[in-house]
Amino acid sequence: QMSGEQRPGDNLYTVSLVALDANTGKIKWHYQQVPHDVWGYDVASPPVLFNTIVDGKIIPAVGQAGKTGWFYVIDRSSGKLILKSEAFVPQQNMFAEATKEGTVIYPGILGGSNWSPVSIDIDQHLAFVSGIHAPIKYTLHEKITGANVTRYTSSEPTNDSQWGVLSAIDLSNGKLVWQHQTDQPLLGGTLATNGMLLFSGEGNGNLNAFHSLTGELLWTAKINAGVNAPPITYMIDGKQYIAVAAGGNKIMGYKQGDYIAVYSLN
Repeated sequence: QMSGEQRPGDNLYTVSLVALDANTGKIKWHYQQVPHDVWGYDVASPPVLFNTIVDGKIIPAVGQAGKTGWFYVIDRSSGKLILKSEAFVPQQNMFAEATKEGTVIYPGILGGSNWSPVSIDIDQHLAFVSGIHAPIKYTLHEKITGANVTRYTSSEPTNDSQWGVLSAIDLSNGKLVWQHQTDQPLLGGTLATNGMLLFSGEGNGNLNAFHSLTGELLWTAKINAGVNAPPITYMIDGKQYIAVAAGGNKIMGYKQGDYIAVYSLN
């Protein structure tokens, strides 16, 4: 439930990337994606650090995949926006007001990109984002409390189809390079390797490997639970491994389990 009546203004630092001085705790800068949020567009996906090139200069940057459906690239020294990507999920009525009849909005409260971490292929200058398409109905309610009327908004998924989308985004201009749609919303993160492999899990138990430049599906392993965690990679005795936790998700209806799956790269 959301109400903006009791908190006028931009509501500073909400739905924001905030940089703190690690030595003093003081705020160095902030970038607010959505002022006065009444839709649930909180910053959920973890920020990722990388260097980008602007006007021929190397700039230290921070990227974040928003619930809004945009990937933001920010100068991490100054907090200034470098670019905002093309939308990686459909967008409709994103900042519309809730109504008593209900207003259908997407991305909405589920995202966009939710808690899924992104990965970066710095050599190819690409970001890889797990996305969700889930239309949400926002309904306005009124509650009489004495002489006053309190207004608030509820949100719930519609009966429209929900699905996921894996996106490769060009960090130089924010354009979509390729996309791969999945039957279910994507909650797990991505892993990019130096060998131009991209790993991503699905709620149906698939762990997929893609060619990071083209989006071609190269390999799939089936795990007996939803793969809703980001894969990791590590080396032992010169051999590279890929590992992922698979636990499913009860709320989303993904099969639950208790697995850690490990694969070697040849």
